[in-house]
Amino acid sequence: MNKANKMCQSCGMPMKKDPQAGGTNADGSKNLKYCSYCYANGEFLYTGTLHDFQNFCKQKMMEGGHSKLISWLFTRGMGRLERWKK
Repeated sequence: MNKANKMCQSCGMPMKKDPQAGGTNADGSKNLKYCSYCYANGEFLYTGTLHDFQNFCKQKMMEGGHSKLISWLFTRGMGRLERWKK
C-alpha cells in the first residue's frame, strides 16, 4: 500500500499543492510518494542529475513568481529526499 507523504520525495513540493494529488504508477494506480510533476506512468519525468534537477526546479519556481532566494531555499534540501539519497 502507498503511504501518503506530506511532500514529494523527488522535488519537495507539498503534496497538497499537486493538482493531481500524486503521480501515477505503471498500472495507473496513484503514487502518493511523488507528485504528478515528477512521476507519471511509473517513471520519473526528469532523468538528469540532482544538481540539474535543482536548477530546473529553481527556474520553474522563478517563472511561477518566486524570488531567486526563495527558489534556492526550497531546492537546496532536495538531496535529502528519498529519490536522491545514495
